Amino acid sequence: MSLASAFFYLFASVVVASAFMVISARNPVHSVLYLILAFFNAAGLFLLMGAEFLAMILVVVYVGAVAVLFLFVVMMLDVDFAELREGFLQYLPVGALVGIVVLIELVMVVGSWAISSEAPRLAVQKMPEGITNTEALGRVLYTDYLLFFQAAGLVLLVAMIGAIVLTLRHKEGVKRQNIADQIARTKATGMEIRKVKSGQGI
Repeated sequence: MSLASAFFYLFASVVVASAFMVISARNPVHSVLYLILAFFNAAGLFLLMGAEFLAMILVVVYVGAVAVLFLFVVMMLDVDFAELREGFLQYLPVGALVGIVVLIELVMVVGSWAISSEAPRLAVQKMPEGITNTEALGRVLYTDYLLFFQAAGLVLLVAMIGAIVLTLRHKEGVKRQNIADQIARTKATGMEIRKVKSGQGI
């Protein structure tokens, strides 16, 4: 067994194990930490395939932003997960149905790729000389899939706004900045003159 194969089996086994722990851990914070571990090992698999840009995106975007966002949302919302787990069995048939549908779709995709006559040619197709992996991916994203790329950015923006709205809580009696009042402030409203007798304090 070569060194690359050993690293592949190492990363793949850790990804599968950590993905299983994400859905089986009782503590949601532990689930997010296992998710981060899965992302790091998936980035290692991308590096083995020569997709260094995707590996860095997986670490920077998903580990540095999405997983941390999940962690803070879980910690801030204070959700009663014990109450949520009480109805687990009633959603089990629907979850099993969705899982079977996804499995059938994956089998169809992999099967169509395996029996396709174009698959061997595409598998050995190399990038032109002088073009890096990142440059080739950027050309495809910003030319052929520009609208889909912008739509994905819009979805992420909506998700960020939703997370902020969920965690924003207004408390009574807390002084907040009011820009309109600050702009309309005058000397009469912002300053009070008092005459103090000699030898007395305010």
